[in-house]
Amino acid sequence: MIPIVTPQEMGDIDAAAPEPVEELIDRAGRATARVALQMLGGAYGRVVDVLAGAGNNGSDGRAAAHLLASRGVTVRVIDAAVQPSVLPPCDLVIDAAYGTGFRGEWNAPEIVTRSGERPQVLAVDIPSGVNASTGEAGPGVLAADRTVTFQALKPGLVFGAGRALCGEVEVADIGLDVSGATQHLVEAHDVASWWPSRESDAHKWNGAVRVVAGSGGMLGAGRLSAAAAARTGAGLVTLSSPGIDPEARDEIIQRRIPAAGFHVDVFEDLDRFGALVIGPGLGREEATITSARALIGESTLPVVVDGDAIFAAAWSADGAAPLLRPRGRPTVITPHDGEFSLLAGHPPGADRVAATRELAADLDATVLLKGPTTVVATPGGEVLVVDHGDERLATAGSGDVLAGMIATLLAAGVVPQRAAAGAAWLHADAARRGPRRGLLAGDIVELIPMALGALGTLEER
Repeated sequence: MIPIVTPQEMGDIDAAAPEPVEELIDRAGRATARVALQMLGGAYGRVVDVLAGAGNNGSDGRAAAHLLASRGVTVRVIDAAVQPSVLPPCDLVIDAAYGTGFRGEWNAPEIVTRSGERPQVLAVDIPSGVNASTGEAGPGVLAADRTVTFQALKPGLVFGAGRALCGEVEVADIGLDVSGATQHLVEAHDVASWWPSRESDAHKWNGAVRVVAGSGGMLGAGRLSAAAAARTGAGLVTLSSPGIDPEARDEIIQRRIPAAGFHVDVFEDLDRFGALVIGPGLGREEATITSARALIGESTLPVVVDGDAIFAAAWSADGAAPLLRPRGRPTVITPHDGEFSLLAGHPPGADRVAATRELAADLDATVLLKGPTTVVATPGGEVLVVDHGDERLATAGSGDVLAGMIATLLAAGVVPQRAAAGAAWLHADAARRGPRRGLLAGDIVELIPMALGALGTLEER
């Protein structure tokens, strides 16, 4: 996992370093110069414009400029404070105007072509003008091809507009201690190390998943969630809906339940299962809400609360906390922004990490906040971030698939935070294996085995 620290945390880390600030600037400058030379493909005949501000970010840029000049690169250091409107032609622009402490709006100078080609842009720590805490950015930010950041990612590199503006990100080690970080970006090898293995003597009831989902014209939601649980590795999946779905896979056991009072039927054999998914396409009738709340509150299984079950959990005048806090069992709740507003009483806002942490603490549950960058927070404030997904996940039913995947990991005994983050990463990876256009949620289900196969290859290394 790659640590993520806020600007304030990074300031405290810098202040606690035993090395003088000059030494840290030299290390940052060397890292920047190394990446710049990689981008240039060599020094001979190359021209670099360094846009340098007055703070440490500018000092990092100036240190890199000195090192590049010593290698034979023609370097021009341009003072960002004079706010030039146009930079002279060059092969590479190093954006060291403003760093993580910048607030406000920055309008970068125009860059022009040299020999008919647009120069590449290398940002130092973060593209100038991007809010390092949230990723918010004004229209004048210079988009980078690459960003070299130091010791840890900053939230602004993985959230909001900053995620797209930073280009390819490299985290350079300059010797700072970030071991106290409470946010981390999930990588493939992390997921591979968390993924449970199935014992040779396992049987179908080991890690079985119960799905309570689907209603009327929404039977497909339950079908997707159940199929995803099975594809992710559950030995047995039972789907309970008010109607029988003739299009569900033959491998999925279907148990028809009444539209009202269905919790009584589900409780009859629920203790045989390893985890429960409740909510995808379940409906919002008052009787449905009553049964859903009874299942969530009284079940002794790990539960994934998704879709309409989130609405049911938030139905009480006191909100979802009185229902979820006493459970004493692993609970993962998976809101998108609208559902977050139902639970918290307000939208998540720009600082999605802080919002998710606050809700997780209030509900005493693991919260997975969906979005272009997914945030998973525990009640204790630990955060895992997944930025592996892309626009292919923005399709109807995608969240139903994710809910079933999380349940499979919970049923296998994976701790809630890793179950949620690991499933979110694999969910994104499966979608990446499909076409850029026209991908449906059902396609993601069918691509899960391919993603699992690649994960297994990583685990063997």
